[in-house]
Amino acid sequence: MNESPTEQAAAAHYCSERLRVASVAYFNSKPLIAGLDRDPAIGLSLAVPAKLIDGLREGRTDVALLPVIDYQRLDGLVVLPAGGIGCDGPTLTVRIFSRVPIVRIESLACDVESHTSVALAQVILKEQYGLRPELTALDRATAPPTLLLIGDKVVCDEPVGYPYQLDLGQAWKRLTGLPFVFAVWTARIGVDLGDLPQRLQRAKEQGLADVDRLVATYALPTGWPADVARRYLTEYLTYDIGPRQLEAIIRFHTLAAKLELIDSPPRPLRIA
Repeated sequence: MNESPTEQAAAAHYCSERLRVASVAYFNSKPLIAGLDRDPAIGLSLAVPAKLIDGLREGRTDVALLPVIDYQRLDGLVVLPAGGIGCDGPTLTVRIFSRVPIVRIESLACDVESHTSVALAQVILKEQYGLRPELTALDRATAPPTLLLIGDKVVCDEPVGYPYQLDLGQAWKRLTGLPFVFAVWTARIGVDLGDLPQRLQRAKEQGLADVDRLVATYALPTGWPADVARRYLTEYLTYDIGPRQLEAIIRFHTLAAKLELIDSPPRPLRIA
């Protein structure tokens, strides 16, 4: 049946009002975006973390689960404390693998999918070990002596022959006593968010109440052991953004600026 002009106008208006929300594509994001793909008020897209800033910069995205370092690399952003991806100790999926002791690292081949993890590695190696290794883009075909690997591949395709490992979440906790936040919901200033923060909060609650389904749907088919995947979502990772998480983001930005990874002084966090 053909739509009437009135129905077509209403549909066009509806589509223009949908908020364009972009999320990390990894398994760790699933508790935050549960059901958002079926929400008629949201257009959801997925990408690796490093690509999310481009959507905000180019106006193709209204809200993104943005790596926290990228908040400092684009003006005009505001943090939505409805949720984020963090840890309060080991993170399991953000690790340095090395053939030499950590204190002897001279170069680091970086998985460039996460800007935050690359910056965090530099902060940890400088602040804790006094190191400023040469950074290169990761090419696992060449088997570099030291590499930074992030995401599902750390569990499902863990490299062999690297006896020295450093979990960056655990290292940050040891350095600062704070939790760490890898990504947080972030919007462009001026976007009419409506009730999106409440929708994001409900999605998080729904996802965390449905962990077993998330494990069965997204983890097992990609090679995660079920018990590891469940512990990852419920024990390793944290999803709330409270005062300590905001303090941790600010501390991270301060240390990154000290290494000239971002402008100094860092811009203050704007909270929606």
